Order: sequence, then structure tokens, then C-alpha cells
Amino acid sequence: MNRIALIGIIVEDKNQAAQINKLLHECGEYIIGRMGVPHRERGLSVISVILDAPNDIINSLSGKLGMLNGVSVKTLYSRKEYPQDEKEDLLR
Repeated sequence: MNRIALIGIIVEDKNQAAQINKLLHECGEYIIGRMGVPHRERGLSVISVILDAPNDIINSLSGKLGMLNGVSVKTLYSRKEYPQDEKEDLLR
């Protein structure tokens, strides 16, 4: 079963950008939207990532991102679960 999740990421260490992008790329098939906004006055960036993925994928990505120095992460999950094939059926 899949869930829709929003991962909010605050990046205070710009040196982590490559590692963040690597982790996001690894889960690219589950990402349905991504927005990054730099806050130049504060020297940080805020990234929002929306996923349609199984819980273990969402938890793994969130955990790996949260272990990076200078990176804060919070994840919000949909209450409803969706069959993995339902997404593909909607696209037909």
C-alpha cells in the first residue's frame, strides 16, 4: 500500500546539497512534486517533496535526510492508503 507524504526539509548546510539530491534521485520514481526555495538572507533553503510511495520508502528517505548534518526534516503522511496499482490505473 502507498501513502501520499510531504517531506519538509530545511537545509542550513549548503555542503549537503549533493547528498540530498543523491538521496532524492534514488527515490525519484516515487516523487510526484518537488519545490526548493532559497532564503538568501538567512543562508538556508527550504525544500518540499511530495511522494506517492510505500511507508518503508518514505521512512527510509526521511531518516536518511534527517541524519545529514545541517539538515532538518519533518514528514506528514496522508491518512488514507492507496493500492500501488491505483496510481497507474488513474493515468490510463
